[in-house]
Amino acid sequence: MASPRVLVVAGTHGNEVNGLWLLDQWAARHDMVDTFGCVVQTAIGNPEARAKGRRYCDRDLNRSFRPDLLQQSAAHPDQSDREMLRALELLRQFGPEGRTPCDLVVDLHSTTSAMGNCLVVYGRRPADLALAALIQSSLGLQVYLHEADSAQQGFMVERWPCGLVIEVGPVPQGVRRHDIVQQSQLALQAVFQAIADVLSGAARYPSQLLLHRHLRSLDLPRNNAGEAAALVHPLRQDRDWIPLRCGDPLFVDAHGKTLAFEGPDGVVPVFINEAAYAEKAIALSLTSREQWPLSETWTEALALLLMGISEGSRCR
Repeated sequence: MASPRVLVVAGTHGNEVNGLWLLDQWAARHDMVDTFGCVVQTAIGNPEARAKGRRYCDRDLNRSFRPDLLQQSAAHPDQSDREMLRALELLRQFGPEGRTPCDLVVDLHSTTSAMGNCLVVYGRRPADLALAALIQSSLGLQVYLHEADSAQQGFMVERWPCGLVIEVGPVPQGVRRHDIVQQSQLALQAVFQAIADVLSGAARYPSQLLLHRHLRSLDLPRNNAGEAAALVHPLRQDRDWIPLRCGDPLFVDAHGKTLAFEGPDGVVPVFINEAAYAEKAIALSLTSREQWPLSETWTEALALLLMGISEGSRCR
């Protein structure tokens, strides 16, 4: 049986440097991460942005994988910006039908918010949920399910049969930290361990997956000129994953007036004051904390993918 082919990407955002450091060190020390027999390809997501120390050059690469945008860029490359061309290049090299095709993708990211470490999955693809459940069981990581947000689409991992984001922090943009690199390495190792366990039959799935399902995002209050008119309240800052109650302090304006949260009790804020999201008019995102029973559909989907079978035929 052929080995699973895994793409590990760092530097999808050029100023998130800890994943890049990990890939550089891994290239020099091949025993740094045990791949458990997986065939691994590594890639710098956005080399030009990395060289400039910027999140991106023309547009966010991790919002550039929408099928309609990819089709348009393929048809009119002379009219496309740099990130769209890079998205096409990554797919042509490593996509399921690429020159060196991969079955799974792991995208290494970092955050400036007090999220700690978590996994991000997009939508409800069964194989993604199964893989997240295994890693959560081994490391206890939070899982953020991002879906139903028309303003934020086109994520890289959606273009592969299975994929997830490893989000590590908090760490300022452009700052390398040993603990952040170690935590990224640990989570990546857990991915390979999970793959090996599924293939060997040793996988022990939890009975349920605890996740935080995206509901909506909130911007800072703004004045008529579109400028920020308030800040995140100090009692809300750095309290990611802590449920809100209606009436809790949320923002505070320049006069010291508290603006309270107006919404249902129990919603959970994440990515509070994430530096990269200011340009997207996001001060924080609200989630619903949910426990989903593990589904055989998930585990079967992941097993079939890793065995190289999709709907009854070889996918390699």
